Amino acid sequence: MVPTILIVGATGNTGRGVTEALPALLRGNHVLSTHRILALTRSSDSRAAQRLAKNPGVEVVEKNWTDITADWLREHQVARAFIAPHNAPNQFAEESAFYVAALNAGVEYVVRISTTAATVRPDFGSYYPRAHWAIETLLGSAEFGALKWTSLQPNAFLDGYLAPAAQYIKQYRQTGEQGTLSLMVAKDAPVAPNDPNEVGAFAAHLLALADPTPHSGAKYVLNGPEDITGEQIVQLIEQHIGTKVKDVVYQDISFIDALVTSGFGGPGHPRLSWPLSNMD
Repeated sequence: MVPTILIVGATGNTGRGVTEALPALLRGNHVLSTHRILALTRSSDSRAAQRLAKNPGVEVVEKNWTDITADWLREHQVARAFIAPHNAPNQFAEESAFYVAALNAGVEYVVRISTTAATVRPDFGSYYPRAHWAIETLLGSAEFGALKWTSLQPNAFLDGYLAPAAQYIKQYRQTGEQGTLSLMVAKDAPVAPNDPNEVGAFAAHLLALADPTPHSGAKYVLNGPEDITGEQIVQLIEQHIGTKVKDVVYQDISFIDALVTSGFGGPGHPRLSWPLSNMD
């Protein structure tokens, strides 16, 4: 079996971009051209997985990444890996276990997806940026010195950033009525959101490097090409619906409460707040 580049979450938000960009990059690389690409998915029957399987050099495998062990990594000769972890409350336990397995299996390089750089700190109000901080601290420890890694910190993802605006326009066109427009963004703070596919392509370029050593331990902040504020998003909506938006709530993160209420992360997890003061 030839050395393998593992893509965890290949059909996910950023994983698709990695899986689509990587084959061509490897073909042009004399050092890695013989590496195979193993795309992990929870359902190989999904349309997204079947589409990825059509890419030359990509092998789709159905497996839950939280079940990966050092023996499994050795069996598949995984040399490099990409991972976009979930952000449930047990993220640290499961993601750190993956890196322990990778370290023990002799994986040489991992590229991971983190979250917005300004929030990745130990005192942030929400649990999952703290989990990303803890993971990056773990990977930067002396005990993990044999595992090269790069953490990507996208500013925001364009699809999620603009989803409430798209839904508002759709609803207005269907009903002719305005409800309350709720945006997670601030009214006047400019943010340059990222296309998830471009973030994935960036990760693919790192994975295809003959020698990733210069990027080991790096935390790269990724910004999109253009800043936009919440107020400008409202103006775009008004252009599409042809009238003023009457009621807007900025910095609305009530969706987190909805996730917790729905059982996100499994039973028994407490409400985990995200103070708006930490988003300023």
